[in-house]
Amino acid sequence: MKHLLYTALFYFLILQCANSQQLKSPNGKFTMEFTLQSDGTPRYSLTYKDKIVIKPSKLGLELKNDKKSLLNDFTVIDTKTATFDENWKPVWGEVASIRNYYNELAVTLNQKETDRQIVIRFRLFDDGLGFRYEFPSQKNLTYFVIKEERTQFAMTGDHTAFWIPGDYDTQEYDYTTSKLSEIRGLSEKATTANVSQKSFSTTGVQTSLMLKTVDGLYINLHEAALINYSCMHLNLDDKNMIFESWLTPDAKGDKGYMQAPSHSPWRTIIISDDAREILASKMTLNLNDPSKIEDTSWIKPVKYVGVWWEMITGKSSWAYTDEFPTVQLGVSDFSKVKPNGKHGANTNNVKKYIDFAAKNGFDAVLVEGWNEGWEDWFGHSKDYVFDFLTPYPDFDVKGLHEYAKSKGIKMIMHHETSGSTRNYERHMDKAYQFMKDNGYDAVKSGYVGDILPRGENHYDQWIVNHYQYAVEKAADYKIMVNAHEAVHPTGICRTYPNLIGNEAARGTEYQSFGGSKPNHVTVLPFTRLVGGPMDYTPGIFEMDLSKINPDNHSHVNSTLANQLALYVTMYSPLQMAADLPENYDRFADAFQFVKDVAVDWSDSKYLEAEPGQYVTVARKAKRTNNWFIGNVNGYEPRTSNINFAFLEKGKKYTATIYADGKDANYKTNSQAYTVRKIQVTNTSKLSQLSAAGGGYAISIIENKK
Repeated sequence: MKHLLYTALFYFLILQCANSQQLKSPNGKFTMEFTLQSDGTPRYSLTYKDKIVIKPSKLGLELKNDKKSLLNDFTVIDTKTATFDENWKPVWGEVASIRNYYNELAVTLNQKETDRQIVIRFRLFDDGLGFRYEFPSQKNLTYFVIKEERTQFAMTGDHTAFWIPGDYDTQEYDYTTSKLSEIRGLSEKATTANVSQKSFSTTGVQTSLMLKTVDGLYINLHEAALINYSCMHLNLDDKNMIFESWLTPDAKGDKGYMQAPSHSPWRTIIISDDAREILASKMTLNLNDPSKIEDTSWIKPVKYVGVWWEMITGKSSWAYTDEFPTVQLGVSDFSKVKPNGKHGANTNNVKKYIDFAAKNGFDAVLVEGWNEGWEDWFGHSKDYVFDFLTPYPDFDVKGLHEYAKSKGIKMIMHHETSGSTRNYERHMDKAYQFMKDNGYDAVKSGYVGDILPRGENHYDQWIVNHYQYAVEKAADYKIMVNAHEAVHPTGICRTYPNLIGNEAARGTEYQSFGGSKPNHVTVLPFTRLVGGPMDYTPGIFEMDLSKINPDNHSHVNSTLANQLALYVTMYSPLQMAADLPENYDRFADAFQFVKDVAVDWSDSKYLEAEPGQYVTVARKAKRTNNWFIGNVNGYEPRTSNINFAFLEKGKKYTATIYADGKDANYKTNSQAYTVRKIQVTNTSKLSQLSAAGGGYAISIIENKK
């Protein structure tokens, strides 16, 4: 009997060994282990520097109307390993070159009862793990519907989390900082304070999710290459501290329609014991395909101004009239209505912005509210659909094109879809051609409102495919896209670099709707920006918005120096000077930094970082030897200590420091700032005070002999 037991144990150990695979990162700091449970359920775990970070976590997918889901009863029938190492150059970015270096394990699983196969592919980088499900061509798995993806991320403790509640339609929340165990109690409060309130669970959160362990490890959970699939949220089992994927459902409640061969997006885990390395990670980009646009010469970073903030604050309006024009055969008759006198996108006002842009060295002017229909959409029907071709009577499309061209300024068009995506797709070719005919090389698209026609969610598979279609169609016309109210970025800008900006988070506009937390901008680089650049629209100099519109009593929770720093800390190749021209004229010395700062970089150094508290970044302007530094600070004043070792040895530079004034405070003294110049070299050091909700910005210009 003992011999039989030992024999059985021996064969059991062999079986366990055959069903267990290890993968190490190139630098050896990470180890991923893949195993099958006794019932054939796939699991993985992850260690960093010999410390468990992700405990054994289940993998698999639950299928709809299928006799057996892809959850268990698997055996390993093949494994393949590989190493990949390349350097690639982004069209625009934080650095001139990116190393893509990983070890890979592809595990092919066969489900005995159904004779179905799936591949789970793992890529382990020096900064973390990416993995996805792949569905090869096969007889027994062709078309299938996902009921739910059951990917787990098992935590090792009650970590601190920087999170926003799960929601299928908006990411525009302030971040909450709490223990994982506190999410349930805080989530309902955070959700009911937001207009959407479509949270799926009191323990649901959105990615990119930032975590910090009690022993100082930083963990980021997100996804990469979200194409033809539903956006992933995370639902927390707060008894066992296990996150599980929760896909956005469509109007029927389905989570995804799949046809083999196909694959899921990558699930990503970025880990470090240094917060700066989370910000520096390029893993999300590396998990996306190389650019599919061969000629990228027309894709150029843009610094712009626009007729936008005056609308957001209520000084002017998107609509030409407050009445409803007579509509006959689909044509509006504006000759029979009275203009409201507040329409911002009128020819004379736009010319002022063009003049301001030309005078101060900007590239472009964005105009919103230029096309007919806003009075219907705001006052009559949220189901109103725009045609993207018909300007209001006071907006001279061709005349403004010629005027901007004469000043060397490009125009950025605005397409508000009002959530009617099918209508937008029907008009898209004509709309993009109209843009090209009138000198517009970039579009800001918007998706405010319920998705029509059948009430899709903003982040389900159907609408994710629409966003992708819009970007690819725009590339056909050599148009750059800045999508607002769209799904969170997942590094697709590598594959389609004409996607030069997204909103997909709580941006500056909320400062006009009651404000954002003063530490909001110290969290975004660790969360939203992990997937790609954000059109945050910084540069607000007048914090008391009643001085712009007496009916607006909001206050911008930031110091003026903090607003300058955002041009460096909130990376984007698309940067707006969002305030009114007259406010920049009042603070001309501070505005000089906005004029000088670059929007495309050859190198970036993350000097200081702690999520929710502070971020300090230095970036080198492309094709120059000039650097710019930005520091943003949270609730508590602190002294920032940096050195300039990143500067070229033997060179001398003039550093212009734009800093918080002595008594600066985001709430009580937000416009107090100082400007001073010092000489620096690569051996110089600086101690600089940052106020509550404050920061500083530095331009470092090489001295010419």
